Amino acid sequence: MPSVVAINQRARSNEQKALRRQAVLTAAETYFLEVGFEAFSMAQLAKKTGLVKGTLYLYFKTREALFLTLYEQSLIRWSEVFISHLSGDMTSKAYAQMLYTTAMADGAFIPLLIRLEHVIEHNVAIASLIESKRVFQRQVAAIAAPTSTSLSLNAAQATEVVKTMGVLLIGATRSDQGPALDNEALPEDIQDLIGSFASEPLFVKNAVRIIEGIRAETGI
Repeated sequence: MPSVVAINQRARSNEQKALRRQAVLTAAETYFLEVGFEAFSMAQLAKKTGLVKGTLYLYFKTREALFLTLYEQSLIRWSEVFISHLSGDMTSKAYAQMLYTTAMADGAFIPLLIRLEHVIEHNVAIASLIESKRVFQRQVAAIAAPTSTSLSLNAAQATEVVKTMGVLLIGATRSDQGPALDNEALPEDIQDLIGSFASEPLFVKNAVRIIEGIRAETGI
């Protein structure tokens, strides 16, 4: 987490403002990883950074605008990690497993992704929303290129795979958002039911089906 002194330095030039904005983002992500989405407070972030709350709003007009920027950062960060793990001639299962593993390893990416369209994007400026969609488009293209090589798909098929994997990832990981019942004594049938909705096997199994289905389609 950046030091309070670094964040508190008066930002006069554009470069200084950019540096302080990034310092706030770094502090915000650390705080987000500690408390989660619902408990995140701009007032508390101000205390943690040593800034007055009004100063935070000079950089991010709403709490959701801050979350949108954190999402964009996590998307780019995860994309780079995922791409670095792709290799030629991967099986559909290996590809799906790597996508899931790297996405879950980034603590901020999934919690922000699953709230993006239904919560975060509803309280940001339209200009910010448009730019965020462009960031998404660029990352889809960046992932689709090596995906085409790894899965032996054409460019259109690879792009469809990447977009569909994102939708599937949201749906599968939402099943992990229920109450923690690890320490509860549950009947075996209920344990089996809960286990059948665990996000990892749910994602990987359906991802393979989708990839193979897209590969089998003609005329794409």
